[in-house]
Formats: sequence, C-alpha cells, structure tokens
Amino acid sequence: MSRTSRTSTFALAASAAALALLATACGGSGNSSNDAGSDGKPITLTYWSWTLGAQNTVDEFNRTHKNIQVKFSEIPGQPDGYTKISNAVKAGNAPDIATIEYQMVPEFASQGSLVDISEYAADTVESKFPKGLQDLVTFGGKTWSVPFDATPQLLYYRSDLFKKYGIEVPKTWDEFKTTAEKVKKAEKNARIASFPKTDPALLAALSWQAGGKWFATEGDSWKPAVDDAGSKKVAAYWDGLIQDDLVQNFAGYSPEETKARLSGQTLAFLGASWSAGGMSTAMPDLKGKWAAAPIPHWGTPASGNYGGTSYAVMKGSKKAEAAVEFIKWVTTNGDAVKARLGSLKSPSSALPANPEMRAVAAKEFDTSYLGGQDLYKLGSEQVDTIQPGWTWGPVQLNVYQAIQDAAVKTTFTDGLAAGQQTARTAIKDRGLKLAE
Repeated sequence: MSRTSRTSTFALAASAAALALLATACGGSGNSSNDAGSDGKPITLTYWSWTLGAQNTVDEFNRTHKNIQVKFSEIPGQPDGYTKISNAVKAGNAPDIATIEYQMVPEFASQGSLVDISEYAADTVESKFPKGLQDLVTFGGKTWSVPFDATPQLLYYRSDLFKKYGIEVPKTWDEFKTTAEKVKKAEKNARIASFPKTDPALLAALSWQAGGKWFATEGDSWKPAVDDAGSKKVAAYWDGLIQDDLVQNFAGYSPEETKARLSGQTLAFLGASWSAGGMSTAMPDLKGKWAAAPIPHWGTPASGNYGGTSYAVMKGSKKAEAAVEFIKWVTTNGDAVKARLGSLKSPSSALPANPEMRAVAAKEFDTSYLGGQDLYKLGSEQVDTIQPGWTWGPVQLNVYQAIQDAAVKTTFTDGLAAGQQTARTAIKDRGLKLAE
C-alpha cells in the first residue's frame, strides 16, 4: 500500500463524537479585524517555539515578506513551555503563534486557548496533509492548528559498538531483551539503552505501538484507559528490564544521559526523526558512528507517534489571517524547509507532515552524521506502520505529570495506574462527562 493511502487510514486523533465534546469549550473566532496593515506598516507577529531551526525559518520569512514580519522567542519544551503559554493566555499577553504538540491540541482547544482558524487554514489542512494528521488538528467541525511534522518511532544505535560486540540490530522486543543481555555480558558497564522515567511521552508512544488506547468516548462522555492491557504490557516489560539491570534509567535529556552515550556506556536510544537533529551538536565526535532503524515491535512491524508538533494561533491574537499566512509558509513551502535545515547551530531533522516537503528535506539534510543513511526515507516508511485508533484526551498534561511522578518513585506500572486515576479526576474537574 502506498505511503499516502496507508497514512490516510490511521485514525490518530479522537473520533468525531469525542471531538465534538470539546467544541462546547473551544476558543475564539478566527475573525481578525486588525489583520490588514491599514497604516501602511508591516503587520508584526509574535511566535513562540522550542523547535530546532525556528529562528532560521523566521529570518527567511522576514527576508522574503514585506507585509508581515515575525518576532521569534524561544521557550522550553514540554511542561515548562506549556505552562508559560497557558499563563500568557490567562494574562492576555500570549503570542500570536505557538507550536503545540498534537497531544496538547485537544487540551488547549477545550480550555479555549486556541483561535478557530478554519476560515484561513481549513482548505490547506485538507489538501496538503494526510487524513490521519488532519484529524489531529481538526475537530468539532473546526480547524485548530496546522500539522508540522510526523513522528513515527525509530531506534538509534551505535553501529560501531554493535559491530564490536558482535550483536545485530533487534527487530522485536524479545530480541531487544536478548541483545540487552549480550551487551551487559560483553561490557559490564555498558547497557543497550536507557529508559527515562521522566519522559511519559515515550511511554505513551510505546503503549500506542502495543495497541493501547488511552482515551475513547461513549456517547458524549470520555472514557480513559491509560492502564489498559497494551500499556500494562509495555510498562511491565520496561520495569523488568530496569529491575534486571539490563537498561539504565537516566533522566531524559540530562547530562548523565548524554555522557553515557558519549562514553559508549549507552549503545542505543528510542527516538523519532526529530531526534537526529540535536545529535550532531550534542555528540559531534561520534559522527558516522550512529545509525537508525525501525523501532522493535511485538511481532508485527508497528509504531506509535512520539511527539509531533503543529502550529496554532493563540487566544487573544487579532492577526489570525496574517498568522496563518506565516504558518502555511512554514509547513508547506520548500524555502522554509531549506531554511530550517540550514541552521548550523541547531539543525532540524523533523519529518515534514506534508509529504511533498519530505523530498525537499531529504535533499537538504546532511546525512554524513548517520553515515550517509537516508533518514527521511526511513521515517517516511515508518509513518505507514503507525497503529490506528489512538485518541488524545483533553487532560493530557495532567496525565503525563501523574505518570512521571509515580514512575520516578516506583515503577511504570504504578505510573499508569496514577495516570488513569488522574485522567478520571481531571475530566470531571474540567466539567466534562466521564463514562463509568
């Protein structure tokens, strides 16, 4: 089956019924009376993001557009960044544009923090992006953001050390455990990988791959299942590897994690296409020693999305039409892709959500760090393996925090239980209906 046709089949977001539940609480209109620069001056937009290469794209946009200019501010990723955005919305000084990960779009929409951009972006989203990605940003009959990247999981590994220890790249999770045992036997201080207890998004992606479905709906009610069978299988697997001292559990993105990779004490890690962007800056001396492969699976090739970002117009913006013009350019224009990949300080390896842009990215991306490997070809192939039926819920940040807090103290299994309880409580606290 072709990439496009298969991609259109995976239902990555909530069902129409579920998304309709959010519509009652969703944010502002896309009508913007101040879009036109009636005074003859350029319209100035503010834009917040943590994504690699963002400054380069803004510089190129400003260079090539006279009527609209963009001021960029870098913010932290994950919870700290979302807290900053949420606080700014509440204070009435949010940026015009922000990058919002797919799992957070329903939450921000349900809280009324996003502008309905259907008038300006619906046609682009429908015509330029695969159906599965459209469903992540369009619900309640409205378009809330525009897809930026696709994020199927990948396994990055030290090809030189795999060769040194005489081990093959594992294709299944059973093989991964066997390989972990071989690595420990070959070098007592080395481990095949580290599984951070501080990255619940990774646990979500692996649960997705295993057939888990953290949220669903019954009629007009939400039904969380954060600790369903597929997710428990994943949690028990990694709890076991940690208990048996077959993997490390450094905090995600910590100096300790990076040091272990640099020293060869960690031979592989679980990531996505976007992971490669920072490797050349974080580990420049290991150029040519890393490679990427499909994520191990449970018997049949499969993946879940690990992260993934969209562009949204934030509540309070009076410049939605101009903001969407910038967003369209960033997500569907080859010059934007070239600018993003041209950043020497922080090159981006994000796999474009727009299939047409993947060919542009593949030509521009420096493949030398991964030994000449075509990362975009591999990533595009893995898009086709994303499991159908996953739904993001309206309280994802609460769930992530609960999972992380409990997992750090005890196990991933306990983290899932805490996430499930938090999901139920938070849904009711938001005034949404909870299925019993």
